[in-house]
Amino acid sequence: MKAIKRYALVLVSGVLLLLFYYGGLHMNYGSIRIPPLSRRSLRSFVNSDDINYDYDVHIAPSQRRDSRNNLYKNSKCRMETCFDFSLCKKGFKVYVYQSSSKVSQSYNNILTSIRESRYYTNNPKEACLFVLSLDTLDRDVLSPGYIQELEYKITSLPYWNNGRNHVIFNLYSGTWPDYFEEFGFNLGYAIMAKASFTKKNFRTGFDISLPLFPKDHPQKRGAPGEMAGNNFPLTGKYFMVFKGKRYLTGIGSDTRNALHHVHNGKDIILLTTCKHGKNWKKLMDSRCNSDNAEFEKYDYQALLHNSTFCLVPRGRRLGSFRFLEALQAACIPVLLSNGWELPFSEVIDWDRATIEGDERLLLQVPSITRSITNERILALRQQSQFLWETYFSSLEKIISTTFEIIKDRINREKARHLLVWNTPPGALAIDPKYSTDLSTYPFFKIALSMPLSAKFTAVILATSPIYSSAAPIIKLIKSINQSTNVAQVIVLWHVEHPLPPKTRWPTTYFPLTVVEGGTKQIGDRFKPVSMIKTDAVLSLDEDTVLTTDEIDFAFSVWKSFPDRIVGYPARSHYWDEGQHRWAYTSKWTNEYSMVLTGAAFYHRYYHHLYSETLPKVLLDHVNSINNCEDILMNFLVASVTHLPPIKVSQRKCYKQLLMGDDPKGKSSWRSPEHFLQRQNCMNLFAENFGTMPLTRSQMRLDPQLYQDPVGNFRRRYRQIELVNDGCKPS
Repeated sequence: MKAIKRYALVLVSGVLLLLFYYGGLHMNYGSIRIPPLSRRSLRSFVNSDDINYDYDVHIAPSQRRDSRNNLYKNSKCRMETCFDFSLCKKGFKVYVYQSSSKVSQSYNNILTSIRESRYYTNNPKEACLFVLSLDTLDRDVLSPGYIQELEYKITSLPYWNNGRNHVIFNLYSGTWPDYFEEFGFNLGYAIMAKASFTKKNFRTGFDISLPLFPKDHPQKRGAPGEMAGNNFPLTGKYFMVFKGKRYLTGIGSDTRNALHHVHNGKDIILLTTCKHGKNWKKLMDSRCNSDNAEFEKYDYQALLHNSTFCLVPRGRRLGSFRFLEALQAACIPVLLSNGWELPFSEVIDWDRATIEGDERLLLQVPSITRSITNERILALRQQSQFLWETYFSSLEKIISTTFEIIKDRINREKARHLLVWNTPPGALAIDPKYSTDLSTYPFFKIALSMPLSAKFTAVILATSPIYSSAAPIIKLIKSINQSTNVAQVIVLWHVEHPLPPKTRWPTTYFPLTVVEGGTKQIGDRFKPVSMIKTDAVLSLDEDTVLTTDEIDFAFSVWKSFPDRIVGYPARSHYWDEGQHRWAYTSKWTNEYSMVLTGAAFYHRYYHHLYSETLPKVLLDHVNSINNCEDILMNFLVASVTHLPPIKVSQRKCYKQLLMGDDPKGKSSWRSPEHFLQRQNCMNLFAENFGTMPLTRSQMRLDPQLYQDPVGNFRRRYRQIELVNDGCKPS
């Protein structure tokens, strides 16, 4: 009976609930529609700064808001709203204000890099961008380099216009204890090119995030990466290292104070010292003595170059010198700097070169990095070397990268793809004025499976008159004529005598064009002649001696290496300790670093780079002495590719002596004066490039079955075996 009562009670309760739901609910609200619950419709009592993963964890949310509001009066600036595009219609030129104000060495190097670049103009009416001559690098009020009353000085500049089209460079902003991003003047509409940028204050698509570089960072092309082509072993003696200051108090102290929890003294070496600053003894804690003792046991450079990963924790500011040091050493940077806008993040994919951690999850860093495969480690190290050498190894490259990013923003229809920025040789080697089509460049053909043009254009430099059909240039054209790979031949007529009649020229199945007039300078051979339609250019001197098989074989090799110079005459360089200068040699050895363009293939894009990007002082020097244009082209290609040229076949002597011009049987290219000029050119070019870009090689490519004991009929390039390699006149 009790069970029946219980079941009846449950049934009645259920009926009442149903009546309440289906009746009461409709009764109370009638036909009013209840909107679905939405998070957007609720007022948030949590500021987004408090839950954002990408912010500086050492600054309170209210301080971040105040800092941004005080610093950027025009925080919503974009290129479309704060930049005057009309100033750039005449071209991309940069004007530096004239001033006698004293500047730091670092800022002087920046200004020097700009003045020596192709962007510079001394005419403000031609300028697209303006750069201050007032030193804004260090805006820490406690720094001895801090400039007082900078606001008044800047606003008094004649072209300031509230900062529009101005670029302001800065490395240090704010001061103790909070290091807010403050400058002591109003930026107006100026573009900020700054180190240690916070994601919160960075105006995407307008500002530029710079790396923090030391005072001794080279002004021109700096040291190459430490990987030096040797990728093995993949991992170093140490797994992860760091050696630096430990801050006992203040901003940035939490992260570095916690590093000792991860240090194991074996393969993870994380060293800090309290021994810095004037009052370190007053502030020292119980760990300082032991930390300082451990700190002194290890050499920083030995750690850096023998470790797989390098920890890059924040300092007082978000950026750190350790970042560039790790990149150069091919030590994979592990970043612990929440909220840091990484350098040139607009165009560089840092996930391919760094590991980004979270300061709050320090103890998880070892397990995360140990899970990375060897294949990934190799890729990260290789990419770090590419980025270092291409964009960060010198102030010249940092400044060029800054301006090229802004240039791409201005000319968006010609802006370079992110693939170009993150793939060798990098965006600085790609000139959109040449083409916006990647298939027209030599660097992406193989990677993107783009076909090369099937034929080549021969460009012959003629400097001697043609007296008979036995002239060397006539023989050379006949050899080319037998090739099925030639599209056309262009003869640059640099002869004071008039052109010979058409009857003297050999009959060819391809177009033969003779170009006369112009300046008749030796550098003209590399001018971007519009009639060249093929990817490959075969550059030839008129007295070059090559068989058809040699030409065809070199062309087949070039198609596998379209970004390099491929040819026959090889030369080398070395450092002369006695003279303390670079030396040039033509001795026949197993090593070479240049292939001369008197008989060589290369991509036509290098014509454009030679004429449009090389410093005028170098081009003028080559033309004035009528020599060294081939060396300069090798410097150019090596600086772009960081690779050596490729020599083919065994021929030692590739020139025919011009007995008519030299009754003693000695050509000008064998004279002591000619050789001395080339020695001087090597050093002039190296000084101007800021480094020696040439790379040595011992590789020589020969045809299959070359010098094998088989019948000649089995060889594809049969004439190569029969070449008479003497330097005798014909």
